[in-house]
Amino acid sequence: MPTDPFIATLTHTLLWAGFGIGILFGVTAQLTRFCTMGAIADWVNFADATRLRMWAWAVLVAVLGTQSLIAFGGLDLDASLYASRRIALVSLSVGGLLFGAGMVLASGCPSRALVRAGAGNLKALVVLLVVGLAAQMTLRGALAAPRVDGLDAFAVLLQGPQDLPSWLSRASDLAPGWVRAGLCAALAVPLLVWLARSAEFRRPGPLIGGALIGALVILAWWVSGSVGFLPEHPETLEPAWLATGSRRPEALSFVAPTASLLNLLTLWSDRGTRLDFGTATLLGTLAGAMLVALARREFRWEGFGGPRDLAQHLIGALLMGVGGVTALGCSVGQGLSGLSVLSVGSMIAVAAIAAGAWLALRYQTWVIDRS
Repeated sequence: MPTDPFIATLTHTLLWAGFGIGILFGVTAQLTRFCTMGAIADWVNFADATRLRMWAWAVLVAVLGTQSLIAFGGLDLDASLYASRRIALVSLSVGGLLFGAGMVLASGCPSRALVRAGAGNLKALVVLLVVGLAAQMTLRGALAAPRVDGLDAFAVLLQGPQDLPSWLSRASDLAPGWVRAGLCAALAVPLLVWLARSAEFRRPGPLIGGALIGALVILAWWVSGSVGFLPEHPETLEPAWLATGSRRPEALSFVAPTASLLNLLTLWSDRGTRLDFGTATLLGTLAGAMLVALARREFRWEGFGGPRDLAQHLIGALLMGVGGVTALGCSVGQGLSGLSVLSVGSMIAVAAIAAGAWLALRYQTWVIDRS
């Protein structure tokens, strides 16, 4: 930990804040069945858009809140991963497709696996372990070189941050604040009309659940990007974002933190390996889901149904670990945190994740029809 007492105290506070945010996320997801894969599957298989509306509502709340913090709260996310000047088009597309297909095969994305593991699902626990291992291999292991030298090489370098308000402001010479307000209005009005059309969505569960998930994204940005930001670190004399694994402002994401947790557990005595904000959020999500499952007597041990079930989940977890790192985020990292910044790269990744999930769902339907 840092030697400066103030820095050490603030770092501990940030980690506890991340854990608390994770608990709230786990509780909300367990109570409302919030799940990106489930939302897509309900829509594709049953033409039921209730959970898709809840997901869209969470995105809208996250966008409006995050953009308001940027405009009026002094939050600067230009240093975040999602606002980078570099858009790796191929990596975002390929990684998103792999992740989307993987989350269908593994019965949910890593955030959903955490919630299911908290309720006693051992299949989800195995999925998380494989996601973490595959993510490690893709970040710094055997798959890192093909990713960096191959897929990442096909990229577009912009003159400034890739978020839409900054990009359109540069192209139009309009003030970023006006562009930001116009984009938020253009997104909010039609989306609210679509959401209001559904009586099922207006029930307390989807309405409150989506709002809470979106609010947690906003809170995570504020904690890591504002509370944890030091304009000049006393030891390095450079700007610093404390407690984050990427050394940038972070919100909610679950693939890279899963790899970080494995590093922490296997390299505990290594002084260079520390608990970070993302990992604390991950642990909080597991704890929150478990608290709800135990309180509602929904905790049940569940294992694999057979070799085929095991193989499908292992393949799905592998695809999610590789795809999540390659796409620079998962269905929560890119789908909520990235979209809240109005990142162009996140829009590409989310579209690819949805396409990958749709293809995997169509494949599953084809297999069932043939059997």
